[in-house]
Amino acid sequence: MSSTVEHRCDVLIIGSGAAGLSLALKLAHKYNVIVLSKSTLSEGSTRYAQGGIAAVFDEQDSIESHVADTLDAGAGLCDEEAVRFTASQAKSCMEWLINYGVPFDQEKDEHGVERFHLTREGGHSHRRILHAADATGHAVQTSLQEAVLQHPNIHLFERYNAIDLVRHKDAPNQCLGAYVWNRKKEHVEFIRSRFTALATGGASKVYQYTSNPDVSSGDGIAMAWRAGCSVANMEFNQFHPTCLFHPEAKNFLITEALRGEGAFLCHADGSKFMHKFDPRGDLAPRDIVARAIDYEMKRLGKDCMYLDISHKSADFIVKHFPNIYRKCRSLGIDITRHPIPVVPAAHYSCGGVKTDFNAKTDLDNLYAIGEVAYTGLHGANRMASNSLLECIVFAHAAAKDILAKQDKPVFEQEIPAWDESQVGNSDEEVVIQHNWHELRLFMWDYVGIVRTNKRLERALRRIELLQQEIHDYYANFRVSNNLLELRNLVTVAELIVRCAMNRKESRGLHYNLDYPDMLDEAKVTVLAGRVSR
Repeated sequence: MSSTVEHRCDVLIIGSGAAGLSLALKLAHKYNVIVLSKSTLSEGSTRYAQGGIAAVFDEQDSIESHVADTLDAGAGLCDEEAVRFTASQAKSCMEWLINYGVPFDQEKDEHGVERFHLTREGGHSHRRILHAADATGHAVQTSLQEAVLQHPNIHLFERYNAIDLVRHKDAPNQCLGAYVWNRKKEHVEFIRSRFTALATGGASKVYQYTSNPDVSSGDGIAMAWRAGCSVANMEFNQFHPTCLFHPEAKNFLITEALRGEGAFLCHADGSKFMHKFDPRGDLAPRDIVARAIDYEMKRLGKDCMYLDISHKSADFIVKHFPNIYRKCRSLGIDITRHPIPVVPAAHYSCGGVKTDFNAKTDLDNLYAIGEVAYTGLHGANRMASNSLLECIVFAHAAAKDILAKQDKPVFEQEIPAWDESQVGNSDEEVVIQHNWHELRLFMWDYVGIVRTNKRLERALRRIELLQQEIHDYYANFRVSNNLLELRNLVTVAELIVRCAMNRKESRGLHYNLDYPDMLDEAKVTVLAGRVSR
């Protein structure tokens, strides 16, 4: 058995987006922190978030209204206590971000006083979205990164994949850190930590069409499940209704804020259609809008629908949506004159690793924050701009809980070294690529916006075959980035399908033609892990 390089820290944070960096900054004055990033520090879903962050700053708005809107968007499945906890913490968390230099847009009121420019998005009854033009996530990521890079107690491990969380037979219900793969040196290392936090984002890469970056492969959800943690509501995958439809526009979102500022969905001839699906029209929640676009595309046999804001002045469009304007213009689309071709794309995982309000999982010393976690906030459908908010609020909650445990001792038992003595290098990477494409395609076809019992059964049979192939492959060859991600995506695909098969109704983001009606009683779908049994 080969020796394994071991690193030590107080807190290991797996993921470098808004959730992970916020937690690091909240803890670094007391703890030695390692932040693990699968790619570069900035590469993750946070960077690509456009719309903004929901928080009550307007005197005409209220926390009660934010709570009511979120509950309504969640189709009866939100945990009201979780929603109220998040909404009540929103303003103070945004002020924390502002103190770190996040440049939210401002405007002058009628008295010439500067205030934050608040926009409105689907599902919100008031303007409560703080934003930095149409690149809010990039502004948040950049500001937090600058602070992290300057902190002496935060150590960055870029281009590292987490492989598995580590437990020990003498402490089976305790997370002791993680085995990680150093992508630069191509060998496995061990990071021993007193506390570990999963901030790995979602799993939308399990679908063929997604708005997410390549790193969104469900790593944290899969690792937590293998370690014995429970997961919940994995059947609720949000499809962003408006992803730019163009062969050269991979993953580019058209923010919901356009519709908040008056853009409308239409056919190629300019005729509107959202009024036929919901009285809120173009400001209906995302699940309704995505299904409407999907329905119109299939009904008419079209590749896309269109989003039109050209009736607004060119100055207004360029000022409020500069990145979208530039991106579309670079592809030959002038959004001040012509509608934008759009399609739905897998965007957000509303379920995840089950946690409490301190972000604690079933496993001692293991936390999950951000999209990787199920907190009860989102229910059956995430309301726009509550996602970055959840990252910050629960990062603060996790930090508070971890700081209260400063005296917790380190587990010092020897951890088994990673054994690569019986495996070789793969010369058939094409096998992984084939399995990868097969998985993403049948998940899109069978477990997408509209589902049936037969489609789910077909998907599960294919998943089980893939799992066996991957297990055999994993046992015989050294790990690689593609193999690790495929292993995690297949695990997540199984969790999504099993949760979907357990829900005998249509609710929010889960629409099953065999159960088109919503049941009177809303129940969370929980797959119990080994630790919780």
